[in-house]
This record gives sequence, structure tokens and C-alpha cells, in this order.
Amino acid sequence: MTSLLELGKRVLVSARAITHTTERAAQRVGVAPFLPRLFADRFTFLGGIPPEEFRTQLAGCRSFDDARWAGYWEEIAGVHLALADAALLRLGGPRAEQLADPSATVDLRELGELLAPAVTILADRGTVADPAAVARFCAEHPEDADAAIALGELITALVYEFVAAWPGWTPRRLRAYERSHRLCEVLVLALAPAMGVTIEVVRIPVGDGEQVRGLLVFPAGSATPVPAALVTNGLEGTIAELLIPMLSQRDSGIALFVMEMPGTYSYRRPLSTASEHVYSKVIDYLAAEPRIDADRIGMVGFSFGAYWSTRMAAVDDRIEVAVSNGPLTHHSFGGRNSIGMSEIMISTLASTTGARNPLELSGELAKLSLAQHYQDIAIPILVINGTHDTLAATQDSIDIAAHAPHGVLALYAGDDHCAMGHAPLWSELTTRFLREHLLTSSPTAEPEAKATKR
Repeated sequence: MTSLLELGKRVLVSARAITHTTERAAQRVGVAPFLPRLFADRFTFLGGIPPEEFRTQLAGCRSFDDARWAGYWEEIAGVHLALADAALLRLGGPRAEQLADPSATVDLRELGELLAPAVTILADRGTVADPAAVARFCAEHPEDADAAIALGELITALVYEFVAAWPGWTPRRLRAYERSHRLCEVLVLALAPAMGVTIEVVRIPVGDGEQVRGLLVFPAGSATPVPAALVTNGLEGTIAELLIPMLSQRDSGIALFVMEMPGTYSYRRPLSTASEHVYSKVIDYLAAEPRIDADRIGMVGFSFGAYWSTRMAAVDDRIEVAVSNGPLTHHSFGGRNSIGMSEIMISTLASTTGARNPLELSGELAKLSLAQHYQDIAIPILVINGTHDTLAATQDSIDIAAHAPHGVLALYAGDDHCAMGHAPLWSELTTRFLREHLLTSSPTAEPEAKATKR
């Protein structure tokens, strides 16, 4: 149960949002009180950044203003790019800025050969990257220390560019997003051979001048056609945030198509129920790809992306299995769940949905409710979350699994949104669930102790 102190803090955040005084308060007390509770974890997990270091940096940030916010975090990204640049120089490689510049040309084969000795720094970081991984690698393989340092610093730089881009929409943030996206593409494409996978950049036209840009990953050594999983993230997530942790599961035998949710960074049209068309077009592409088995396509969604994995499981019979982690589907769109939502998140939701004011935003979110669709989910669906979700209503996760005929619930006690505190556990559970339904015809195995069949 929410304590009175916690409730008071949430009410204060909402009051700042209503009166548009968040920026004034942030300049005085910092931005941290107005950020989601899991804000630091998502970046430290991805970047292998020591939590205390990131929280110190966060305490020094005093504005959400586009230039000040993005400039603050890009300056830190620049420090890591400089460290990567020095290591690349010793290797005789390209300049780090060249790798981050979307307009520059990079010899991916050359870069891959230079960094390949340290490929595990990227390939095996998993859902919670170890801050000591690079130092340990250098101690064990001093002859390849520069490759490890360069790769580790480039990954850290792309994560700080991602922080600078959060939560999108403004010019400096979108510039940082493109730099982060570019670094991700360059690194995974250059090191794909060393990881034993094939990775391709894909652009899928979806109408009205929009396109989905994603990365398609094929496991090495698998006979084609292979099963595939469409993976999508939430409100202000990026491809890097999805793909890099999933590389450690690259031997699953399942191809991955990783994309960002409509209405976010690279899209220009708002999110609505009509965005279902975007995912249908992506499924069209996957079903027509000759290296993919059109009868074995699954879908995985995280946070708001889990709304779409749930929705598509109900409406598109080409999806054979689904995983929804931290879904927002009905209760999450109610007014009660908005208490404590910061001004920057409200403005982001408004930009994403095209709403012009809070009342319109409430109406647009209400239109997204999936409560009437749960019983239409005829396929196996694994729903994952924490019992104390502070961003979405945990009841949505419970309801999906309870009403979907083949729903399975993995609810982690005491954890928050998307059960981030148990990420290594649900990552393995997700892969096993997909493999059970896409690679074999055996009945669904019961998940581990904390997962409950509804």
C-alpha cells in the first residue's frame, strides 16, 4: 500500500504538472523528483554504468529545457566518446565521432575486425550489464585491452546519448536520438559476424509517408526458414534498449525483428488505435520474408509496447505466441493511475497521441482500452510484471492472464514496472516460452516458482 509520504510526493508532482511549475522546481531541487522511479535503472542496466555514478550525475541535472537537458547529457557522452577515440586511435581505427555521425561513412568490416577480439563486451552483457566487465576483460586479455575499452566506451556513449534523447520530440533530443541510434547500428552491424549472427537494417513503408525502421537478426547456423519474434518497446524506448540485452540469447534459433513503437522518436504521426495498421504491415513483411517461417511468428512487447503485443495477439491470427511485459491495457489509462505523473511524461504522452490538452489526452488514452479483447486472445500469452508497478496498473497484467484462454502470469513479488529487478529471470523465461511454442510442438511447461498459471 502506498505510504502517506509517497502519496504526498506524488500529489506534489501532479500539482507541479498542473501549474506548469516543474521546470522552476527542477532548477532548484534537480530533475530527479520528477522522473519515473526506474529512470536510473534502465540506463545503468543497459550501459553497465555504476549506479552511484549515474545518480550523482542525475543530481547535477537541473533542467528539462531541451538545450540544457540534452546538452548536459551529451557532454557526458562526449567524455566517453573521447575515451573511445583514444583507444580507436591506438588501434588505427576510425574516429569515434565518425561512428556517431549519421551522415558519415564507416567501413563496418574494418571496424568489426578491430573490435572483434572484445565482442563479448557487447554480445554477452545481458539484461543487467556488469560495470566491471571491461576492466575484468582487460585484466584477463591485456593484448586486446584497446578493443575492449573502445567498445565499452562506445556503448556507454550511446547510452548517454539515449539519456540526452529522453523522452524525445524536441530538436536537441531528437538529434541525440539519431546519434544514439547510429552508434547502435554501427556497432551491431560491424560485430554481427563475430557474434555469429546476421543483422540487417530494414525499412518498411507503412503509408502516409511513414516507415518503420528496424533491425532484423537471424541466428547463425539455423536452417531456413526460421521462426521469428517481432519485438517492440514503449513510450520513449529505443532499438538499442531492446536489442543489446537480447544479444545474449542469440543462440535461441529464433529470428528477431526489433522496432520502436509508433508515435515515438522516428515517427511523425501520433499513436492511436489505427497504429495497429503499422504492426500489421510489419507482420506482412515478416510473413513474406522467405527466410522466415510465416506459420511461426511470435511477438514480444515491453511497457507500452506490451499493449501492442497484447492487442496483436487478439486481432492478428498470424501471431502464434506472445509475451507482454509490463502492459498498459485498461486500468493504466484511468485517471487514478495518473496521480504522480510528471509534467514531462504528460507532455510526452500528449505528443505521442496528438492530444492538445489533458482532457483530450484522457479521451485518447481511454480509446486504447483492450479489456474487451482479452478473451479473443486464442494463443499462448505470457504476461510479466512486478506486483508494485509504479508506471502502469498491475491489475492489467493480472486481467490479461486471467481472461486470455491460454494466459500465463509471471508476477514478481515486490518488483516494479516490467519487473526490472528480476530481468535476468524473465529474460530466460521469455526465451524459453518463445522456444516452446515456436520451435517445438510440446505443451507449455509451467514457468518457474514465481510464475502463476491463471
